[in-house]
Amino acid sequence: MFPLNDNNPTHGQPWVVYVIIGLNLIVWFAVQGMGTEPALGRSMCLHALIPGDLLELVRSGTQIPVSAELSCVLDGERDTKTLVSSMFMHGGWLHLIGNLWFLYVFGDNIEDALGPLRFAGFYLLCGIAASAAQIATNPGSTVPMVGASGAIGGVMGAYALLYPRARINTVIFLGFFVTTIAVPAVVMLGYWFALQLLGGLPALGRSGGGVAFWAHIGGFLAGLALVLPLRRSPTAAARHPNQGKRWF
Repeated sequence: MFPLNDNNPTHGQPWVVYVIIGLNLIVWFAVQGMGTEPALGRSMCLHALIPGDLLELVRSGTQIPVSAELSCVLDGERDTKTLVSSMFMHGGWLHLIGNLWFLYVFGDNIEDALGPLRFAGFYLLCGIAASAAQIATNPGSTVPMVGASGAIGGVMGAYALLYPRARINTVIFLGFFVTTIAVPAVVMLGYWFALQLLGGLPALGRSGGGVAFWAHIGGFLAGLALVLPLRRSPTAAARHPNQGKRWF
């Protein structure tokens, strides 16, 4: 199931969503070299989150291969800024495009509900919570973690809670048969969350690359927990005329 758009109008433009999308694109082009080496590997060494390094559970001098020709050498110093920098890094074009599209589809309504400043804080908190959840499953891991998926999982959790009946126009792949259907948000996002659980449970405590399922789960749950306390009052949300959703 892949979301195309929703029928959930907003009261204004989601400027923070646009800024986050822009920052991710700038990092991808300017820092990660559009996924080419050695820029991609170097970005993993400098800006990815490595749980064992963050918690100082790995010896200084440990080498971590990040490409065929490049390895990171850990210096034994805790670098807490990677909790944030890793949220703007990606491992490939599909990783980047998929994350930013989900943020575009679901993020505008959450920014509308919270307001720009609260949404920015909400996004960062969900990303940090996602990293904490993934770290908790394997604290000594030396696998670099990158991606906005955890923070966007928080956006999706918030959307499922606030707008469970909003219709999501979704592409469904059934083998060679492809169709589109409008489904309630709680169905589409609940299906996504169930997939993360199914992928995450067998991965508990295991090292190795792949999908950070527990980051997705942690972000989603953080979104559920944070969105109601941060939601602005209905009167504040109604100050601007309803403009509907704008599309690229």
